[in-house]
Amino acid sequence: MLLRLAYLGVTNAFAMLRLLPMRDREKDVEILALRHQIGVLERQLNGQQVRFHASDRAFLASLLRGLPREVLRRMRLLVRPDTVLRWHRDVIARRHASQSRPKRGGRPRTVYSIRALVLRLAREDPSWGYRRLHGELLVLGVKVAASTVWEILKEADVDPAPERASSTWADTCSP
Repeated sequence: MLLRLAYLGVTNAFAMLRLLPMRDREKDVEILALRHQIGVLERQLNGQQVRFHASDRAFLASLLRGLPREVLRRMRLLVRPDTVLRWHRDVIARRHASQSRPKRGGRPRTVYSIRALVLRLAREDPSWGYRRLHGELLVLGVKVAASTVWEILKEADVDPAPERASSTWADTCSP
C-alpha cells in the first residue's frame, strides 16, 4: 500500500507540473472534461458504489483535506464530502496508531536479576523442577509466574529436573 501511495503521489505531482504552463482556459476545459467523465462513470455504475484502494483514499483525503466543506460540497466527486473527511480522519488515526505502537511486542522481559536467581537455584539443586523453583521464589518474595520460570530454564537450555538429577549405575558405582 505504501508503494502504491508513493506511486500515486509521484504521478500526480507530474500531472500538477503539467498544469503549470497551461492557461486558465485550458485548465477549465480539462476540468469540464473530467467532470463529464465522472458523470459518464456514475451513469454506468447504476447506483453501485465505486471501490477505492486504501492508497487512493489516502491520496484523495490528503489532497482535499485543506478545502472548506462548502467547496467540497460544490465539487463533483464520486464520493460524498463527508466520506472524504472520514478518510482523512482514518489516515490521521492510522498514523497516530503506528507512531504510538510499542517498538517490541509482547510482555517485557523478566528482570536479569530474577533470571540469574532462577538459574542459580536450578544449578544448586538439580532435583528441583520449575514448579519447586517457582515456590522457592515465592517464599523469597519474588513474584513471578511458574510459566516464566519454565521459559527461563528453556531459554538457558537447562534440562527438566528428572533429566538433570538422574543418576546412573555408572555414577553410583564409580570410586
